[in-house]
Amino acid sequence: MNGPGSPVPPSVAAARAVVADLALRGVRDVVLAPGSRSAPLAYALAEAADRGLVTLHVRVDERSAGFLALGLSRGSEPVLRGTGGDDGQTGGPRPVAVVTTSGTAVANLHPAVLEAHHAGLPLVLLTADRPHELRGTGASQTTDQVGIFGTAVRYAVDVPAPDGRPGEVRDLLGTLGRALAAAQGLRDHRPGPVHVNLAFRDPLHPPTPLAPLPPQEAWPEGFRRAAVVPPVPAPGADPALYGDPARTLVVAGDGAGPGARAVAEAQGWPLLAEPSSGACGGPNAVAAYRSVLGVDELARDVEHVVVFGRPTLSRPVQRLLARPDVAVTVVAPGGGPWPDAARNAELVVPALAERWASPTAHAGQDDGAFLGRWQAAGRAAATVVEAATSDDAVAEGLLTAPHAALAVARAVAAVLGPNDVLVVGSSNPVRDLDLVLGLDHPQAGDLPDVLANRGLAGIDGTVSTATGVAHAASRLGRRTRALVGDLTFLHDAGGLLRGPHEPPVDLEIVVVNDDGGSIFATLEHGDLAASSPGGAATFERVFGTPHGANLAQLCAGYGVDHQLVLDVGSLRHALQAPTRGVQVIEVRVSRVDRATETRELAAKVAAAVRTTL
Repeated sequence: MNGPGSPVPPSVAAARAVVADLALRGVRDVVLAPGSRSAPLAYALAEAADRGLVTLHVRVDERSAGFLALGLSRGSEPVLRGTGGDDGQTGGPRPVAVVTTSGTAVANLHPAVLEAHHAGLPLVLLTADRPHELRGTGASQTTDQVGIFGTAVRYAVDVPAPDGRPGEVRDLLGTLGRALAAAQGLRDHRPGPVHVNLAFRDPLHPPTPLAPLPPQEAWPEGFRRAAVVPPVPAPGADPALYGDPARTLVVAGDGAGPGARAVAEAQGWPLLAEPSSGACGGPNAVAAYRSVLGVDELARDVEHVVVFGRPTLSRPVQRLLARPDVAVTVVAPGGGPWPDAARNAELVVPALAERWASPTAHAGQDDGAFLGRWQAAGRAAATVVEAATSDDAVAEGLLTAPHAALAVARAVAAVLGPNDVLVVGSSNPVRDLDLVLGLDHPQAGDLPDVLANRGLAGIDGTVSTATGVAHAASRLGRRTRALVGDLTFLHDAGGLLRGPHEPPVDLEIVVVNDDGGSIFATLEHGDLAASSPGGAATFERVFGTPHGANLAQLCAGYGVDHQLVLDVGSLRHALQAPTRGVQVIEVRVSRVDRATETRELAAKVAAAVRTTL
């Protein structure tokens, strides 16, 4: 959106994007108080006002500017009559933006912010700030503006100074979209003020007159994509889903619930379900979907994805959700942030109407061909994983067999029934389970409940979490097991401690011990270690982190039963025994070839899938 031969400073380009996006999202009025650090926004607002995109109001006093913006929002009353408008408003006051420079100018907005907070008025506070390198240095007109309004704002974000990197505008507008949604109460029906603190780095003005903005329909994809998140309907509304339903996938992340599977099966859509989604199994579930997504001949036909829960497990899934040619609908109940790490969602809804969980005219629009291709791909992928984890494949023993950790996860999953609860640790265990869950459960109703700490996907407190789950599950007559890695187990070894006056609990913990952090070998760190001089030693120390801990002695110190197994047969035997108290089953595997084995398995899955297309 810049003129040829006239490079525009990143600060000015970002400010233009912000103002243009505000206009696209239905903001009609902007109040500006003059200042130097906010100059990029001032130039962009003057330009937008000349084009008729916004009405600009200039005031010299920021306190007056804040209350003027408040009055503009409070007085936007056809909307209060519930008639809405042509800009996507669904009722209630329109959002109004107010722009200030840095320093005391920001503090002068506080009285208006407090009034907007208690009155439920959607003010969008765009405050300019010094870049991070100037904060705390005594630079003029610089103070700590982050969090300055405390609990009086519905949303607050500190945006670093733009530097012109690729994707910068898209990320900025994704943040702005979340702020507008919070201001309007689209998630929690609680509108109010929001604070977007925008750092700007010199130069703050265009070097030459800016080229005119093109017509809105010609604006770059970044604007159009970020601008299409519409207001979220009230609960019970029946939103129209984007895309051709015949080419839709359902992604079920952590906590998605059985509704994700019900929608997929009712509509004839393939289902990509994480282990802790509560939606695993059924005829539409695609096995080894992370590797299947790597087959472009299959994945490129996807036009629409419906997301339930929080997908946090898979980079291939995130790449799918980030594709500009894929429309994304996020089903996110409640008032919290919706999951959209790729900043690509086109529709965010609190729920789907019940009719989407019942067969409709949409289902089978292409005679089931799209679903059939994904089902065939899943069957081919499952065959590859089954072969890699079969008894013959690991007969030589788990310390030397390929895919040993994967075989352990399969053995654990296979012994579980519908009355069992499995707590799975982060890093490789949950990803291994993701590949094997369901392989040995011909009936979907046989699958266990799988729980995991995927809120932040850390390894913290997993033993204690599993202990708490076991206490709760035992009251329902259910058995609890845990599948964790060695670092996860050691990180919360204190969770094994139970005082003599505390109630006992039955919990079986399977520890896959590869003496370190094998997850990092499957990431870019492993590739760097293999390609750089001295990289292997650096990797081993700061990522592999071998520990050499003796788990048997550790368990003995806590008075916990410990059993070491070295092959799948012994593991199955140990898993079939009843659990009495807390018991640890240690399974030792190697992580030497983990990265190579992971890539080879993904390549075999992709090759098998291609034979089905």
